[in-house]
Amino acid sequence: MRSLAGLVAIAAVASVYLYLLSTCLPPGPRKVKGESEGVQEYRLKFPSDLDELRELAHTLKFYEREHYGYVLLLYCSAYLYKQSFAIPGSSLLNMLAGAIFGPWLGLALACVCSTAGSTLCFLLSSAFGKQYVVYLFPETVAMLQRKVEENHSSLFFFLLFLRFFPMTPNWTLNITCPVLNIPMSIFFFSVLIGLIPYNFICVRTGSILSKISSLDDIFSWSTLAQLLAIALMALVPGALIKHCSKDCLKVDSNGTSQAEIKNARKRQ
Repeated sequence: MRSLAGLVAIAAVASVYLYLLSTCLPPGPRKVKGESEGVQEYRLKFPSDLDELRELAHTLKFYEREHYGYVLLLYCSAYLYKQSFAIPGSSLLNMLAGAIFGPWLGLALACVCSTAGSTLCFLLSSAFGKQYVVYLFPETVAMLQRKVEENHSSLFFFLLFLRFFPMTPNWTLNITCPVLNIPMSIFFFSVLIGLIPYNFICVRTGSILSKISSLDDIFSWSTLAQLLAIALMALVPGALIKHCSKDCLKVDSNGTSQAEIKNARKRQ
């Protein structure tokens, strides 16, 4: 119970900090709604469709020009919060990075924040949650433990493989790695390198979608060509790691170990 109380206390402090940071906004842009409605200020919220994404990107673009440090701190804090406490949904923040900061700076921020946040999640799980992870995800832990033992001699490439071709969500992998006794250095660099394709797709897509004025623009030749190029470039690292590691990793194309295939055949 002591470890659970410590985790809850850290989560509470982080939640209060993020709430205060998001509510103590500097002067923002104003939007004229009409003579009867008067002038209203934009309000920050997570977007649920393309129009809201573009509106939020426009708002934060204003803050970036006038209060760059605030926008950077708010974005990094929100990203680290979600990653540290294993909250799914980092793709939206990656898309916002592309819409606000552009494709290349956005990609750098997404890679740094995802790596730092995953490492904080690793540390929190190691310090407070090992027993709870085993209790809540016994099958996942057992499956990953078998595969780690089978690929012990090429552990780094195996973790890269899991990031490129995830058998479990990334947040699940972050909280289970301490239970599997994965060294932090191997974990850190596998996240940093392994999430580049995923981050690139999300950031570049956000950069493109933020400039689209209607859904019809998505099907323009220029937009389709850019999205196709993104997809092809994202496939290259995964294909390379899969080709280079197929002789040393004991997984097939579906992420199933050869030992599990043999056992399944014996049971048939």
